[in-house]
Amino acid sequence: MATTSASETSLTRAGSRAIVLGIAAIVLILALAAVLLFINLPDTNEFNARVLQIFNDNADLTGNAELRLLEILAQSGTTFTEVLVSYRGVIFVLIVFASLLLITSLVLVLVLIGLNRKLAEVQKTGIQVSSLVISRGERKVYINDMEFNLTEAAVEALAVLAEARMDDEMMSGASLESVISGRKEADCEEAAGATRIKRLRDSLGNQMVSELLVRNIPRQGYMLAVEKDVIRMI
Repeated sequence: MATTSASETSLTRAGSRAIVLGIAAIVLILALAAVLLFINLPDTNEFNARVLQIFNDNADLTGNAELRLLEILAQSGTTFTEVLVSYRGVIFVLIVFASLLLITSLVLVLVLIGLNRKLAEVQKTGIQVSSLVISRGERKVYINDMEFNLTEAAVEALAVLAEARMDDEMMSGASLESVISGRKEADCEEAAGATRIKRLRDSLGNQMVSELLVRNIPRQGYMLAVEKDVIRMI
């Protein structure tokens, strides 16, 4: 048991490290992409520098039309700088959004994997029942803190399964039908007992509870997947 616990702890730590490394890798890749993108974007002052060079190279232009043209070019450079700055802001927001989206997707995938593993463990070990009370008179069964109203036939089937579990016995469909109907097992059909089990599960309603509580062991029979000491009949 100690070895198993140590192994599970090691796997948990390995999984945690994988999560941290995965998130760090996503952030690093997106950060690198952002840096390369911003480096390759043109300088916001590049256009203004070119306009200034035109002013310097054409100092002899003194006409009103030429001066007006140079003013328009200067204003265009300022507009270009403002647009480029806004583009940088939009790109930064998109990169942050992409990072959050990828991290969220990774976390959700890991959560789903964890839930699937837990569900598989529950299916293997059965439902954890701390109290199973069967009331034949009220035709009710109390499983932990859940109350189920059953039909008379379903209560009888569950009671027979409970008695068999307390005696460490497993019931086949024919033996279940024999105990309930009072006939000899040789005169009962397996399908009749299987039908009673199906009706019992239908009466319980909750599919997960019914499937995990009333276990069907292939080629052996039916049994309650609970401890003997939690069963009580009133």
